[in-house]
Amino acid sequence: MSPVPVAFYAPMKSPDHPQPSGDRTMARLLLRALALAGFSPSLASQLRTWEPGGDRTRQAEIRTESLAEAERLAAVYSAAPEETRPRLWFTYHCYYKAPDHLGPEIAARLGIPYVIAEPSHAPKRAGGTWALAHAAAERAIRAADALLVLTAQDRRCIAAILRPGQRLVALPPFTDVAEPHRGRARPSGTPRLLTVAMMRPGDKLASYRLLAEALAHLGARPWTLDIVGDGPARPAVEALLAPFSGRVTFHGVQGGPTLQALYREAALLLWPAVNEAFGMVLLEAQAEGCPVVAGRFGGVPDAMLPGETGLLAAPGDPADLARCAAALLADPQRRDRMGEAAARFVRTERSLDKAAEILRATLLPALRPRLPA
Repeated sequence: MSPVPVAFYAPMKSPDHPQPSGDRTMARLLLRALALAGFSPSLASQLRTWEPGGDRTRQAEIRTESLAEAERLAAVYSAAPEETRPRLWFTYHCYYKAPDHLGPEIAARLGIPYVIAEPSHAPKRAGGTWALAHAAAERAIRAADALLVLTAQDRRCIAAILRPGQRLVALPPFTDVAEPHRGRARPSGTPRLLTVAMMRPGDKLASYRLLAEALAHLGARPWTLDIVGDGPARPAVEALLAPFSGRVTFHGVQGGPTLQALYREAALLLWPAVNEAFGMVLLEAQAEGCPVVAGRFGGVPDAMLPGETGLLAAPGDPADLARCAAALLADPQRRDRMGEAAARFVRTERSLDKAAEILRATLLPALRPRLPA
């Protein structure tokens, strides 16, 4: 069977966006998983609907721009040869700050199924400054034929607004594992903690602030910290960690073998995870056998096996984060067991192959038969 053409859209951040982020990474992973599942995804539009400030005027402008883009795309697709025309519209990440105006319009015009992965519904935004965008996101969610939820938190929110006939399918967070697990490096000497996160104002900076407070709670316990990441808030991050000068190494943005080596050599990944959707780096670390200690925010519990592949601290509590880290720092054998369980968990349950299986089982039955010419 020939690959099925699919129109792919990410209103929050295009997979081609120049700024690294978990959103961009997941969009790229979904494209690869779709291809592995027997589809031929193509990026439908680069139009970004993200509006983070609650500006109603800008939200209205985005809707106008989106409807014009929908008109353009509908004309392009309608004129395309039938064999190249998309048979399904797939949107990644639709929520009140980045609603999908395109998918419902185009799917209805072409008579094709409409699917959203990682939809999120926030009723408290219905009457505030994001009211227009919230309403658009809710319309899109209710228009979808199938909704792929990545976390238990999103499942609960979406289940409350499901209409009859909609499918709600679990697609747990996943990552790509390029190489077989080669085991932990386990360097001798002072245990090495690792943090991997961009440095920008907002939740990331709040996480770094909690991280600094947690390190202070570790007291005289021996440790060093490697930090991978960069961004506009780097001076603020450096100031927060200045009291630990000599114990903290900034590596800047890293990837590939360098980052893999840091995961394998770390005693554990430590991250407060303030308001993280789930945290791609948690999966990446575990895939390399690195146990994690993180804050219990959002979908973070869905990115690990709490108590088996790492520990979760009370959200926003630096003392509890330090307590969890200290428990693992004091017990190398427990860390090793967790590291092996982490690698096994990600490589068997959260792999690209596993995601492709779910996508294939969900999307193929949704396809509608082509009408005779």
